[in-house]
Amino acid sequence: MGNCWGTNLSSDSASPSGSGARRKIGAGVSSRVSSASVPPTPRSEGEILQSANVRSFSFNELKTSTRNFRPDSVLGEGGFGSVFKGWIDENTFAPARPGTGMVIAVKKLNQEGFQGHREWLAEVNYLGQLSHPNLVKLVGYCLEDEQRLLVYEFMPRGSLENHLFRRGSHFQPLSWNLRMKVALGAAKGLAFLHSDKAKVIYRDFKTSNVLLDSNYNAKLSDFGLAKDGPTGDKSHVSTRVMGTYGYAAPEYLATGHLTAKSDVYSFGVVLLEMLSGRRALDKNRPSGEHKLVEWARPYLTHKRRIFRILDARLGGQSSLAGAQKAAALALRCLSGDSRNRPTMDQVVAALEQLQDHHATSSSGNNGHGRSARPNHHPRRRLPTATSA
Repeated sequence: MGNCWGTNLSSDSASPSGSGARRKIGAGVSSRVSSASVPPTPRSEGEILQSANVRSFSFNELKTSTRNFRPDSVLGEGGFGSVFKGWIDENTFAPARPGTGMVIAVKKLNQEGFQGHREWLAEVNYLGQLSHPNLVKLVGYCLEDEQRLLVYEFMPRGSLENHLFRRGSHFQPLSWNLRMKVALGAAKGLAFLHSDKAKVIYRDFKTSNVLLDSNYNAKLSDFGLAKDGPTGDKSHVSTRVMGTYGYAAPEYLATGHLTAKSDVYSFGVVLLEMLSGRRALDKNRPSGEHKLVEWARPYLTHKRRIFRILDARLGGQSSLAGAQKAAALALRCLSGDSRNRPTMDQVVAALEQLQDHHATSSSGNNGHGRSARPNHHPRRRLPTATSA
């Protein structure tokens, strides 16, 4: 399912659990939008579970629906645990035979560790109350003895990470149009979280947490690190630094001050990954190209050099103007001064405008507009990028 994949790091001491497979920085389908804000934390576990608008499953129900958590039903694995494919009846939610009823994804928590339980509870807290077309739907949970599981809608196309970086016949390169569609959907999900209806900071936006349905609609998953946003006259939330290296905003890393603009920076990194087809951090690249933001920044600031960062697999599908606008948006999101970053509402507006511009130029030019061809110019050795 992809909700908890990726290399995470931690600034506090390692969690007592051994769920250190998820190492963190520093220390960790409805179209209806819910109008209720997530109540300020802390709330007790009992209050969270009682207020969640989801089904409480027994362990045996989920064991049956996944065919006893068979290895061949594993969808993915991460620090939280493994994700299994299962089936339940659409009306009763009782276990169903494979291939019948509703497909679900069941995330099973590794049984060691307090941190894992806290992240499990955070998912129930947020996804148990918030509903939006661009958030993955939480169907239910299981809390029984030492067992902690989460049940989600099944996302048949998996994670954005797989489509951008996995090679093989199952994962075809995403077209420019699909990349922009996914970017817009993910941006709408973040904009909703930042809105007055939710007031949530996601804190772990990355390609592995963006899941795709059969029509490539993007939905945010894995709310284990989400936090309530600042209240009253406060400008930020002070918290230990958690997230994923390569995606975390520099001011958050430096101070632990978390704001909605921290998510905007992470969105900029993901948008840059979508434009370039490169990972945020990749030590297999030549020296000077390990950190995507540092390597790409000099090219983002020059309109005529944008082609140097574009994914060669795009093959000139985008117009030069479209590529320049998307790169300029990524650069704004990646501003070192958080005050200069756009809000996610502004990001959504920019991406919608970009889609409208692409549709207009394509129809006006019968598809023969000037394209941005990443492989049109001979490759020269790229200079070492300046620091982000």
